[in-house]
Amino acid sequence: MTPARTRVLIADDHPLFRHGIVDVIKRRPELELVAEAPDGRAALAALHEHRPEVALLDVDMPYLNGLEVLRAAVRDELAVRVLFLSGYADSVTVYEALQAGAAGFLSKDASAEAVCEAVQAVARGETVLAPEIQAALAEELRARAPVDERPQLSAREHEILALTAEGLTSPDIGRRLQLSPATVKTHLQNAYEKLGVSDRAAAVAEGMRRGLLE
Repeated sequence: MTPARTRVLIADDHPLFRHGIVDVIKRRPELELVAEAPDGRAALAALHEHRPEVALLDVDMPYLNGLEVLRAAVRDELAVRVLFLSGYADSVTVYEALQAGAAGFLSKDASAEAVCEAVQAVARGETVLAPEIQAALAEELRARAPVDERPQLSAREHEILALTAEGLTSPDIGRRLQLSPATVKTHLQNAYEKLGVSDRAAAVAEGMRRGLLE
């Protein structure tokens, strides 16, 4: 029995690029092109009409952008896996696409072979991210990490940071807390690492930003 082919829809507002991907898909015996669309509105209509298993979408399209098409497909409970092909991959767009339910994200610089392999992979339920997309996603995840999920200061580190904000030196703090200057510096260094800074002034500023200091 001949294996069922993966049904694919392509949507991109650049005719030259869209036609190139269409030709690539048509040459692959394991893939079946069921529709192509020049904009997001036509893409959503084609998703409803043809019910492809995989949709290759550009991010930036007229009428509805790729993210809006994806969100509408999720809202309408369409059983389609969305793979984005974009000429740019800023970290915010990648994060929002995956959060909305995208199955993959590739650059338009990807080879024809890589695109076809990605289509098959997402059809199997896998998630596909180009290496540069992974880097963009990691950057955005780090930027979005809530402050309260980052390492918290110990009571001693907080106490020493507060005294540092008052202008006390390490020997001053040591005398106040009956600690050696070396111990004070160790606690300060630990606080720097947890706050993501490298000096006293930056530590005080970050402590104020987080509401750790009055």
